[in-house]
Amino acid sequence: MSQAISSQAHICIVDDNPMAREVIMEQLSIEPYRVTQVPGGLELLAQLATLQPDVILMDVMMPQMDGYEVCRQIKQNTTYQHIPIILVTALNSREDMLHGLNAGADEFLTKPVNGPELRARVHTMLRIKQQYDSLQATMQLREDLGHMLIHDMRNPLTVATLYNNFLLKCDTLSPRDKEYAGRVQDSLRNLAGFLDEILTIAKMDQGKLSLALSANNLNRLITEVAQNHAEMARMHGFHLELDLPPQPQLVAVDATLFKRVIDNLLSNAFKYATDGSQVTLRLRYTQANTPDQTKSFCVQVIDEGPGIAPENYERIFNRYEVVALKQLGQEQIGLGLAFCKMVVEAHNGRITVSANQPTGAIFTVEI
Repeated sequence: MSQAISSQAHICIVDDNPMAREVIMEQLSIEPYRVTQVPGGLELLAQLATLQPDVILMDVMMPQMDGYEVCRQIKQNTTYQHIPIILVTALNSREDMLHGLNAGADEFLTKPVNGPELRARVHTMLRIKQQYDSLQATMQLREDLGHMLIHDMRNPLTVATLYNNFLLKCDTLSPRDKEYAGRVQDSLRNLAGFLDEILTIAKMDQGKLSLALSANNLNRLITEVAQNHAEMARMHGFHLELDLPPQPQLVAVDATLFKRVIDNLLSNAFKYATDGSQVTLRLRYTQANTPDQTKSFCVQVIDEGPGIAPENYERIFNRYEVVALKQLGQEQIGLGLAFCKMVVEAHNGRITVSANQPTGAIFTVEI
């Protein structure tokens, strides 16, 4: 056995029978494992955070809670489900084996336990656990490096934005140069938003993102986002139509994230719509069918671009499908749509896409 596996391995033996625990411990004694005996399943569950075992050897027939149920609870816990569990049982019927597999067991040993077989099974489970730990460490390193790069990119991005703003305010620039500076400003803003989206998605994956909900005038929020796209619309000859209710309403949303959603959807519409076409940003308030009659709303971004193939209506919001869809030539996709979906769902809403007639797409956000 490799020293890398054995030198730090921690094995937990879980059995209500002290003699049975001693027998297994003796059979493992020729290996340099650190072994802990636990008298029952409830005790194991209570001490998992402290024990942090690499492999659990657990009897099936125990009082209070049998091995199947203990196994099931561990495998349902995302913090500990990666720990290999070997069920030790005197039962050997096909139904018992299926019961153990359904509970999430990784391996089985039948009583009386054979020493060489026990050590071989433990060694195999330790190798699997070591590979999992190595993969997790690599993924964490990549994630940490990615976050560092994103944060490091903010400094030159801030400097570039600052100097570009100076150019926009310069009276000596020709109209054409100011137009170029305006395009640079839009690109820098999009890049800054893209970096924010990556960090937001990472926080959502880690369960660390908390919505900063507050009462917001959606008419005003949407108008602010639309104004940011006014120059882009002018350059491409788009007609940006704002279709807003005459009476604004206050709705609880995270203003920063919600504005990024609308910004993304408008950027998509402008990116793929044909020059001279119309992009409509529509808002409607609705009365939610809830006991407190909370106000809800529907936002639509309607373009006249190439549209989305119906078979891709769901796929375009899945970040894991982005690369495949790009390779197939599907337009109007990217990480931004996955970001929109995650933010909308965090608000307990939904985002969908449908066809616009005669051409184009309608992205609908309902919260």
